[in-house]
Amino acid sequence: MQIRIGNGYDVHALQEGLPMWLGGVKIPSSTGFVAHSDGDVAIHALCDALLGCLALGDIGHLFPDTSPEWKGADSKVLLSKVVALIHEKGYKVGNADITIALQRPKLSPYIEQMRETLAPILGVEKDAVSVKATTTERLGFVGREEGCEVWASAIVLK
Repeated sequence: MQIRIGNGYDVHALQEGLPMWLGGVKIPSSTGFVAHSDGDVAIHALCDALLGCLALGDIGHLFPDTSPEWKGADSKVLLSKVVALIHEKGYKVGNADITIALQRPKLSPYIEQMRETLAPILGVEKDAVSVKATTTERLGFVGREEGCEVWASAIVLK
């Protein structure tokens, strides 16, 4: 068995009046993410982690923010395309681990829904998808509620 690991990182600014999508779930909030697609920073970091497993570049290379094709795109579709690419290379997803840093809103009520949303897209059981949320104790741009940052790790298997 061949095992490959990758990590991803993404950040998006927050702005009043935009929708907030995280892990494929719409989160009730007065602010959302500034982005070309739907701005799901958690899925974007996860895509980069998966692509990194096989040295396939990054999400910006596959889905450029200069392309009208991806304007307003559902990030779950982007993740599905990345998983299909992983499968084309003869691999399958083993597991994923995501950490979201966001000052507010509190994400704990949505963690299980994120895991349930991501698992079938990844082709794994829910217990192979970890989603964690933290604040930055009001430090930095996350603490000032200017944005959100996400780290993701993934393993693929052949």
